[in-house]
Amino acid sequence: MKIAIPVDSNIDEVKVNDSFGRAPYYLIHDTETKEDLFVFNTAARSAGGAGIRAAQLVVDQKPDVFLAPRMGQNAADVIKTAHIDIYKTEGSSVKQNIERYLAGELSPLDDIHAGLHGH
Repeated sequence: MKIAIPVDSNIDEVKVNDSFGRAPYYLIHDTETKEDLFVFNTAARSAGGAGIRAAQLVVDQKPDVFLAPRMGQNAADVIKTAHIDIYKTEGSSVKQNIERYLAGELSPLDDIHAGLHGH
């Protein structure tokens, strides 16, 4: 299973990034191989539509689930159309969020907002 999470850097001990579309990187964690892949978010500095472009970047990695603290409606639509479940992170620890998801302790993300256009 592959789990995707927006993160603040591409080094060990990364933290969950509060922004989906503007996160600098996405961590793709493979639960079977325990390998981590960091994907640079080329959409982060876009003038507009970062969420949609970032969502497609994540979808292209073929994760089974996405963990995030919040997400805009357009990005959520792209991810849901690809049949990827979205769950809400709790706190900033990537490792703990992965463990909590695998233990069935995270809730589906319902903090879908209209977007932070222009921010």
